[in-house]
Amino acid sequence: MPAKLDYQRFIDAADGWITGRPGTVVLVFFVLTAGFAVGLPSVSTESGTEQFSEEVPAEQALQDVNDKFSDPFAPDEGSTQLIQREENVLSKQGLLRMLRVQERMADDPDMRVVSTESAARIVARQLDPSAATLEEEIDAVERATPSEIRVAVGTLARENPGFASLLSDDFNPTAAYASATVGIVRHEVPTGISSGSGQGGASPLEPIQLEAVYVADAAGGDIVVFGSGVISQEFGTVIGDSLLIVVPAAVFFIILFLVVAYRDLVDLVLGTLALGMAIIWTFGFMGFAGIAFSQILIAVPPLLLAVGIDFGIHAINRYREERLVEDDPVRAMRTTTDQLLVAFFIVTATTVIGFSSNLVSGLLPIREFGVVAAIGIVFTFLVFGVFLPALKLYTDDLRERYPIPTLSQSPIGSEGSSLGGVLSVGVSLAKRIPVLLLLVAVVSSGYAAYYASGIDTSFSQEQFLPPEETADFYDVLPEPFKPGEYTITATINFLEDNFESSEDDETVIFVEGPMERNSALESMWKAGEDPPDTFVRDGRHARETSIVTVILAYQERDPAFDALVARNDRNANGIPDQNLDEVYDYLFTSPARGQTLEYLTEDRRNARVVYAVKADESDADVTDDTRAVAERYRMGATATGSIVVFKAISDIIFESAIVSLGLAIAGTAAFLVFIYWVLEGRATLGIANLVPIVVTVAFVAGSMRYLGFSLNAFTATVLAMTIGLGIDYSVHLTHRYIDERELQPTVLSALSRTVYGTGGALLGSVLTTMFGIGVLVLSVFPAIGDFGLIAALSVFYAFVASLVVLPSALVVWERLFGAGGVDAATPGADRSGGVSGPTTTTD
Repeated sequence: MPAKLDYQRFIDAADGWITGRPGTVVLVFFVLTAGFAVGLPSVSTESGTEQFSEEVPAEQALQDVNDKFSDPFAPDEGSTQLIQREENVLSKQGLLRMLRVQERMADDPDMRVVSTESAARIVARQLDPSAATLEEEIDAVERATPSEIRVAVGTLARENPGFASLLSDDFNPTAAYASATVGIVRHEVPTGISSGSGQGGASPLEPIQLEAVYVADAAGGDIVVFGSGVISQEFGTVIGDSLLIVVPAAVFFIILFLVVAYRDLVDLVLGTLALGMAIIWTFGFMGFAGIAFSQILIAVPPLLLAVGIDFGIHAINRYREERLVEDDPVRAMRTTTDQLLVAFFIVTATTVIGFSSNLVSGLLPIREFGVVAAIGIVFTFLVFGVFLPALKLYTDDLRERYPIPTLSQSPIGSEGSSLGGVLSVGVSLAKRIPVLLLLVAVVSSGYAAYYASGIDTSFSQEQFLPPEETADFYDVLPEPFKPGEYTITATINFLEDNFESSEDDETVIFVEGPMERNSALESMWKAGEDPPDTFVRDGRHARETSIVTVILAYQERDPAFDALVARNDRNANGIPDQNLDEVYDYLFTSPARGQTLEYLTEDRRNARVVYAVKADESDADVTDDTRAVAERYRMGATATGSIVVFKAISDIIFESAIVSLGLAIAGTAAFLVFIYWVLEGRATLGIANLVPIVVTVAFVAGSMRYLGFSLNAFTATVLAMTIGLGIDYSVHLTHRYIDERELQPTVLSALSRTVYGTGGALLGSVLTTMFGIGVLVLSVFPAIGDFGLIAALSVFYAFVASLVVLPSALVVWERLFGAGGVDAATPGADRSGGVSGPTTTTD
């Protein structure tokens, strides 16, 4: 046997505290829990896509664009949409309803209204051109007859192109009919509105728009208030509703399995208390660390509950088994913790490696998920590895002194059971065809991994939206668990279905350089010639909006400006190519100043160019073509815009998933090799331990593609997480096998005892983990439900691979690196042990 490092002194020290001073240990943990509870009120929520785009270079460029190309002296403004429907909005009653809602909002100083606009206001001013206020416009509509309103609507339809854009697609100017309209209310806000591509973050418009909801409701009719504040508020509500459903459901299933596993009220309370403590520690840490609770972190509580129950079952069950042969509870617990702390440590370390691999992600929320999950697993190890054994020993001492009822203290699982026969199928295969089984596992895993290479990667606003309609089963939930009604998705779909939108999308290029250089405008315009296929064309040129198009348009409105441009246009193409500072000076002092500032900064150092792109083109093609056009610019140019930002995030998600998976596998392999060298002096045992988890990852990835799942902001963490959670089963089996190999005469008898002894506990563990994580399918967010389903599937695969593949891997490992043949007796082993006598030991 190769030499092993002496680690036992550390285990003995922990054993000494747990069994020698259980009351002190329990008190210390309660004090720590109270300390972490202080951080709970500091936990905030964050939602939507904005959090994922914060550190993406294209997003930072887009924010620079939006910040720079606006009037720096203008107050920050945000807008509220008033969506009126379910009636003829052009009837007298419909027009008055919209006008009165806008009037009430404008009269409320808390709503900070700067301006309002609507089809109703346009009609009122057509009826009475002298009307200058909402009150006067209301009077104009009240005085008008239905026929006068029809005439006004018909005139506006012919003469005002912008009028129809505020009305639904079924607008009939002859009948003066439309089933829906959109009114706009602009507000001055005390803090800035997000200037990026994301949505869902905290919005200063939230209190304003919530007040607007009350105003609209008081006016009667069906007027829906929509805007960033409503989105922010509803995203926060959905997170709370999801937690209110998912966490109790996870607790319910876990307690159900605890009842079956423990069959004792006191032990049930102890296990539940430990679970609650792990959650409090984790959320308290988030509060102290300033990590906001986001949609992706909804998965953390079920994960911790699932892992915690796994540890709890092993700890309580192993102690009960030791009590069958040891009357002294202290010695029984010392034996329990002496063995379990090692297994728990290995499981915790590998799980932390799996979660921590997400720290390489370029997206902050995924990194935060990795940090919170890893810290939570460490807390779970401490609570269930140290606190729960000490509390169990302390309460058992109280049972002996006081009449505390004890229902059952018998362990679960025994050799010779029908369940053990089913679970030992992997041992039977290892006895007959271990090499062939490993070859089949390698080939099938390779094919699954190759098949998974075609999995899609996506990132979109829709993945963060609540469903338009919740599933029917939510209706049977009692309050307060029953979720509310969500309007965001329904409102967005209504706008898309009923209002004309631009047939084209947009992409943006942010230009940095001296815009007064003579060639600046010519080179900018030339970059749009012969555009890529995804760009919309106007002849041979891309359809663009820029400072060049502002100049071309203003020439037609101002003869003096036209003459100025002509004097400085040497090639007579309408684009000035000398004395550009004079041209810009004229624009900045003209009525076109506002429009100029949208495309050129006042210091003439930056420009914004907006290109129209075809709506049916893929984000990947649009992004590639936008970057290609940006490379045509002689000055510094950055491709940006929402399409480019979301594609960049999608690329980062894919890269993060692959890199974190590679790091998780490499880190876990290195740790297992090291830890088995430390514990057993056999480093190669770590490689055998890793075989089933590699098989699991390949099959999980292949199943994701087969079932139609994509790698997105939520599922990108699943593959690395599979290693963290799935390694649990192979570690428990391998660690138990090491102990049995010292006692049994052959490898196969040791494997048989391993599976019979620990298989039952692992089955209970996999059921609680699957249900604990699987309850995420109940989340109001469909993306979180997908995450829960895939995570539960990965746990099941890991369990099956550990029972079926690991025995053959250990047999082959014994042939290559073991002390003797597979059927040879271990020197010094008790040959009378065989596989016949009963055993219930499990870790």
